[in-house]
Order: sequence, then C-alpha cells, then structure tokens
Amino acid sequence: MGKEINERNKQNSKFWQELEKRVLVYDGAMGTQLMERNLGPTDFGGAQYEGCNEVLVLTRPDVIEDVHSAYFATGCDVVETDSFTGSRLKLDEYGLAEKTYEINYQAAAIP
Repeated sequence: MGKEINERNKQNSKFWQELEKRVLVYDGAMGTQLMERNLGPTDFGGAQYEGCNEVLVLTRPDVIEDVHSAYFATGCDVVETDSFTGSRLKLDEYGLAEKTYEINYQAAAIP
C-alpha cells in the first residue's frame, strides 16, 4: 500500500511531473548569500543570535525572500528553506530551542 500512495503522490505533484520532463535547477548556498549582505546584530535580533542564519526567518524574512527571488531570477526552479541547521539541538546553542517549530514553520512559509 505504501508504494501505491507514493505513486499517487508523484502523479499529483507538479514537482515530480516537471522532474519527469527535465532536469530541475536548485538554488545555491544560502549562507554565502546571507554573508554577502553584511547583516549585523540588529538583523539577527541581537548580538547573542548573530550567526544564527535560521533566526533571520523571524527577524528579517524580507532578506530570505530576497535571496529566494534572486535565485529564481537567475533561472533556478527550486529554492530551499533557510533551515539548514534548524534542529532543536543546534538552535539551543543560541538559546532558541523552544522556537524550533516556529523557525522551521516560518522558513517553509517564506516564498
């Protein structure tokens, strides 16, 4: 039954339909794009969060959306969320463990 569900999901997925036709181009390095923007402590919500790119989905979603837009403008078909190290363990290094769900949810919601 599991294989049946997977096949049905593939048939209804625009992603899989496009992948059947051609190679899809993914975005590049999110971290590199963010570093080039010279963001400071206030962008991250305070010095204690500086370097935690994932918190930017809460404090500067406009920056994340701008990175996504730039990748789409250069011809990418797919962009990834800004949640590379959005695990509870990693976010706890910044005292943000309790915001794990919120951060990952918001990362997925940014166009």
